[in-house]
Amino acid sequence: MKKILIANRGEIACRIIDSCKKLKFHSIAVYSDIDKNGKHVRKADESIHIGGSKAQDSYLSSDKIIEAAKKAKADAIHPGYGFLAENDQFAQKVIDAGIVWIGPKPNTIVSMGNKDTARDLALKSNLPICPGLNN
Repeated sequence: MKKILIANRGEIACRIIDSCKKLKFHSIAVYSDIDKNGKHVRKADESIHIGGSKAQDSYLSSDKIIEAAKKAKADAIHPGYGFLAENDQFAQKVIDAGIVWIGPKPNTIVSMGNKDTARDLALKSNLPICPGLNN
């Protein structure tokens, strides 16, 4: 793995870019019209425009992000948080495109999205949990 596309903006993207630099990975920022001069764009080794200022036209467009990763020949995609980070379908699309997904497996994202399922998994794994209605 040499090139990582960060599918996010702002401070989280900057922190991921900093980590990429420390680990000697080439960082690729994505940006919308409104973020073209953003700090994450300036800090990254490379940047790619992915659409209009509205999130649904850019940062929430899984197809545009995967297209950008392919264009940049990225080996991996790091979602950051928010936007598509908790979207199991996006994670699967990334994997299906032959790109490394830096995050939980799609089925884990689904499981953790349901509080009851997540709690049951934690209990089965002997992880400490906060007392709740079922204790």
